[in-house]
Amino acid sequence: MQVRFQQEFLYDVKADIQRLLQMHWEEIALNKDHIKLNPDWNAYENLEESGRLKIFTARSGETLVGYFVVLVGNNIHYKDHLFAVNDVIYLEPEYRKGMTGFRLIKAAEKWLKDDGVSVLSINTKVHKPFDLLLERLGFNLIERVYSKRLKDT
Repeated sequence: MQVRFQQEFLYDVKADIQRLLQMHWEEIALNKDHIKLNPDWNAYENLEESGRLKIFTARSGETLVGYFVVLVGNNIHYKDHLFAVNDVIYLEPEYRKGMTGFRLIKAAEKWLKDDGVSVLSINTKVHKPFDLLLERLGFNLIERVYSKRLKDT
């Protein structure tokens, strides 16, 4: 399957992404009984309007098969540098074999570097890691994050 990678805007992908977002949530979300998928599309639109949201996609023909979304901004500790922090990354399961994920991230890296980004951070779920891919791409493990649900509803 021929897959092409591009940077797209929210209005280009919003309708297409719904199916993948649901698949993504079902596969990796924790606390599903208490925390339902409900994206704040207005916040995403505002982030994109301010230049802080970048959406990179993988398409087979016209079908969206993957996405990599990052938030870009200055880090409060390093104001001279732009940092891109992964918001979400997902590939349909049949596209995870081979080089599709590798190529999606490499394409995003190129576009982010061209935009002046100094550092790209990607987080993974402990129960669905893809550390080997990130290590092959030259990423380093730099931090651990712990989470605890505080509210029952």
